[in-house]
Amino acid sequence: MKPLKPTTKMTDQELTQLIQTISLTAFQRPFEHQANFNRRLKTTGGRYHLGDHHIDINPKMLTEHNQATLVGVIKHELCHYHLHLGHQGYRHRDVAFKQLLQQVGGARYAPASLKKVKTRKIETYRCQSCGQVYQRQRQINVDRYVCRLCRGRLVHLKTEISE
Repeated sequence: MKPLKPTTKMTDQELTQLIQTISLTAFQRPFEHQANFNRRLKTTGGRYHLGDHHIDINPKMLTEHNQATLVGVIKHELCHYHLHLGHQGYRHRDVAFKQLLQQVGGARYAPASLKKVKTRKIETYRCQSCGQVYQRQRQINVDRYVCRLCRGRLVHLKTEISE
């Protein structure tokens, strides 16, 4: 198996071939179904589908992490695959799954993706009459809304952006 660069582009067919190679070397059994990259996977490294036996892999496992991480996630999904087709315990809580995963050296958990830092906007308003301060995440229409205490007019003071 040749080493992959973390930023390497890979097609679904190349992913399927990689999974077939890993399946034969680690499990001594063939992988006879399809594998796809699924960019909608956000919190998991991969998913094995019980119905049609195909495997989805999060493309961030290839772009944001190293080859060992990708291979670990593939081995994890192949554990589900081979145990399910062998009519054994394929779920995370099953002893057979845990033993096979440890035996082949698969990843128990997928690493967290390098998420962008979410910025948060805070709008600050003050009542002209009583001085009551309001902080909101969204802007409000100061022509329409008034102070809840004295029904005075609101004035927009500032917008803070925090991380």
